[in-house]
Amino acid sequence: MIIADRQSLTDVDERLEALLAERIERAESAGHAYGRLWTRIRDAIRGGKRIRPQLLLRAHAALGGREPHGAITAAAAFELLHTALLVHDDMLDGDLVRRGETNLQGAFVAEALDGGSSVEASTAWGGAAGLLAGDLLISAVHALLAEIPAPRSRGIQTLVDECLFATAAGEFADIGLSVGTLDPTPDEISRMMRNKTAAYSFAAPLRAGAALAGADARIDAELDEIGTLLGFVYQLRDDLLGVFGSEELLGKSVDGDLREGKRTLLIAYAEGTDAWEEVRHLFGRRSLDADDAQRMRTALIESGARSRAELLLARECDAAIRRIERSALPAPLRDELARLARRCAERES
Repeated sequence: MIIADRQSLTDVDERLEALLAERIERAESAGHAYGRLWTRIRDAIRGGKRIRPQLLLRAHAALGGREPHGAITAAAAFELLHTALLVHDDMLDGDLVRRGETNLQGAFVAEALDGGSSVEASTAWGGAAGLLAGDLLISAVHALLAEIPAPRSRGIQTLVDECLFATAAGEFADIGLSVGTLDPTPDEISRMMRNKTAAYSFAAPLRAGAALAGADARIDAELDEIGTLLGFVYQLRDDLLGVFGSEELLGKSVDGDLREGKRTLLIAYAEGTDAWEEVRHLFGRRSLDADDAQRMRTALIESGARSRAELLLARECDAAIRRIERSALPAPLRDELARLARRCAERES
């Protein structure tokens, strides 16, 4: 991935830790359970690749930005936003594990079960924790961005509002596709992918860094388009890894997407083939075992769905690189974004 200046990333982490330490201290005065909620929010934020802060910081530096404090503050805000959306995504999916470890929601579920609460009560407690944690993090995002001097802060807050609007559309569509209320066509799935991942993960951080550097509308439009292409490549690779990846590297089960009935392009390409028809009754089965999951992987290969998705991935990666190369971005940033495109397409975790 893009590697921002190490000191800048350290500054981002220090900014996050300071904000969270203050919130934890305040929360304790409202009750020990609320303090635990904020402590687990802090735990959820720690670690990770810091992709969004890196994108923002590199775009800001490459475009001649001279507001390091504002860039660090905005980068920290985007990491808070990322965590908020992960927490809400886990809650909506009913997931209790993230990065191979019990997530925030799962920690509260386990705590309640250990305390003798029923499964129903424990699940409700965990769900409330996830919902409130995500909301609190989004509130903290806007509080951080308000610290950036006007008029830059208004533009970035508008940008965050835009990407949240798009991400919510993608998340809503993802659920609709999974439960069967939306038609799982390749076009519908592709639109969901661009909204859910590309908007906030790639396009918005790049555009925020550029805005803080005072870049013009042309650069903003180019970064929006390039970020969307990169996000699509990243998500397509993520969907392939979610079925064919390594559990050890991913830190999660590779049966999960099949068990949950997650509608991806991989599944859309398999629909209607003889190989998939033999196993499609297993798709979305909560009791799916390892043998049946392997039968489904075999069907996805035999149907040609995997090779078709991998071909699309290669084409989309090439398209992203071509768009980067013909952009008006500074050469160092073009080179870094082209490397990022390849890394998104080839990553194993």
